Amino acid sequence: MTTPADKQNAQLKKADQELLFKGVAIALIGVVILLGPHFARSPAVQELLTGGAVVGWFALVLGIAFLGQYFLRRRARR
Repeated sequence: MTTPADKQNAQLKKADQELLFKGVAIALIGVVILLGPHFARSPAVQELLTGGAVVGWFALVLGIAFLGQYFLRRRARR
């Protein structure tokens, strides 16, 4: 039989896992956008990705912030 504490722990664990996934995914998107111009062959694609550098930095910082939040939550529960 599950207790309310078990349900709450399961919900918190699921929320933490979602935060971890979001952090990794968004940080990877940021890295791809920032490194894209160096690997793109087409000048048009290079120009497009270079113009999105601000978006890439924002995504990278946001992803790192989500990962930081995940690790802080995990550390607080121990």
